[in-house]
Amino acid sequence: MSNHTLNGEKFAQMVLLGANHLSNQSQMIDSLNVFPVPDGDTGTNMNLTMTSGASEVEKVTNNHIGEVANALAKGLLMGARGNSGVILSQLFRGFSKSVKEKETLTTNDIAQALEAGVETAYKAVMKPVEGTVLTVAKDAAKKGLEAADSTDDLVSFFEQVLEESKASLERTPDLLPVLKEVGVVDSGGQGLVTVYEGFLASLKGEEVPDVSSTPSLDDLVSAEHHKMHQDFMETEDIEFGYCTEFMVKFEEDKLKDNPFDEEQYRNELSEHGDSLLVVSDDEVVKVHIHAEYPGEAMTLGQKFGSLINIKIENMREQHTSIVGEQTKEEAPAKRQNLAVVTVGMGDGIKEMFESLGATVVIEGGQTMNPSTQDIVEAVNKAHADHVLVLPNNKNIVMAAEQAEELADANVKVVPTKTVPQGMSAMLALNFEASLEDNQEAMTEAMQFVKTGQITYAVRDTQIDGREIEEGNFMGILDGSIQAVNRDKMEAINELLNNLVDDEEDEIVTILQGEEGTDEEVEQIEEYIEKHFEEIEVEVHKGNQPIYSYIFSVE
Repeated sequence: MSNHTLNGEKFAQMVLLGANHLSNQSQMIDSLNVFPVPDGDTGTNMNLTMTSGASEVEKVTNNHIGEVANALAKGLLMGARGNSGVILSQLFRGFSKSVKEKETLTTNDIAQALEAGVETAYKAVMKPVEGTVLTVAKDAAKKGLEAADSTDDLVSFFEQVLEESKASLERTPDLLPVLKEVGVVDSGGQGLVTVYEGFLASLKGEEVPDVSSTPSLDDLVSAEHHKMHQDFMETEDIEFGYCTEFMVKFEEDKLKDNPFDEEQYRNELSEHGDSLLVVSDDEVVKVHIHAEYPGEAMTLGQKFGSLINIKIENMREQHTSIVGEQTKEEAPAKRQNLAVVTVGMGDGIKEMFESLGATVVIEGGQTMNPSTQDIVEAVNKAHADHVLVLPNNKNIVMAAEQAEELADANVKVVPTKTVPQGMSAMLALNFEASLEDNQEAMTEAMQFVKTGQITYAVRDTQIDGREIEEGNFMGILDGSIQAVNRDKMEAINELLNNLVDDEEDEIVTILQGEEGTDEEVEQIEEYIEKHFEEIEVEVHKGNQPIYSYIFSVE
């Protein structure tokens, strides 16, 4: 093929290599997240998003680049997870629209498409922040326009685009002070650079370096593994509904307290599901399991290290798709007028949302941002004409807003960023009111709650002027770190001092997580009773991972 025109086949190869390179680098990109909390958002989310796009590209059988780009955009849109994944999907959504009628592309066509992608992505973000992936994409696209004026060679063009994207990435700490304080570049920008590295390597016929130290679980579990029993079982007969794959990167400090024994770990996991595979080496353990509560399986692994490369699929949804059936649960005979879809991790939190009127609770949160498609499927499952969506996490809001455009219902998003905000919003729900009135009332209600969270640091860092060491407990108040201490109770007490106002606040609700204990809860209640005499305390077992305690203050 000519080095002056890009056809669909070659572009598909670029996408697949870009996705593969991003997959290999996802763990490194996760480590660039500013907050040292155990969420692993950016690399994981961009990887899962790009993988979804690449899967759609593989289905295209012709050489029309407009159709290949459209397939990529479709896959990215439905698979988008987290803000970084949504922005990536918007970049290529704009790109796709720009080239949809073209069979091949010149460097000028590609430059125009990259610019269109940037415009689309900026419009999708309510308050664009410079020093992020948006800036890297913008600078790279601008260089692309300049390069197209001087060269019609694809390799030379992408070399200049990649060089500028890397330079822009290095400038992100100068634009976003928190990056400079922590000493990292923007993680989303690094993800985009990684994709562009794969694009260029494909054009040059080169291999990108494989930084993954371990083989993929795909070597152990083929796609057929999940299809082999589909034709002769009913959806409701699936006992363990979520195909769960993840890795645990070993950490020395945790291994001192919890030495890893593969056989023992496998036996522990076997109590939480079936179709279990456990493979380990000196650095990681890889797990595949069909579980009903994926969070429980992952929590078992956290005592040995950090979770990476998480992938969870709803097998009941897969089964329905494969056999072409539709169960009564998924398609009620009578369509509701109004329903609520919300997101939460932990069976206790799920039960609380359901008791407050939620129709569908998507299992997800910090370590598991649901994709746009997950949210669309949940909205369709709610089987209602009007649906309210509560993301309950700042990194899920954009995916929910994308789902708003794609679902088979009139959807409005209440932009809740925490579980307490979601619960406060649910208390304002009125099934007799209109969708718009409910959205307004619930959005207003969520403003009157403060959220505190207790978790732990997964690495050493410095942020907001605080020195944080790996293993420190952190108290977070509405996204801001307010307490850091090696002693868990000290961190909790310091957080409460910043969180609770004895004169203005009335109720503190404690959501006890998987790593919280009844003894600690008693100590917390005693501390509140002693220092905040007028405050009423409620305790619920949320059983959420990551956060030992979530505090809701109203």
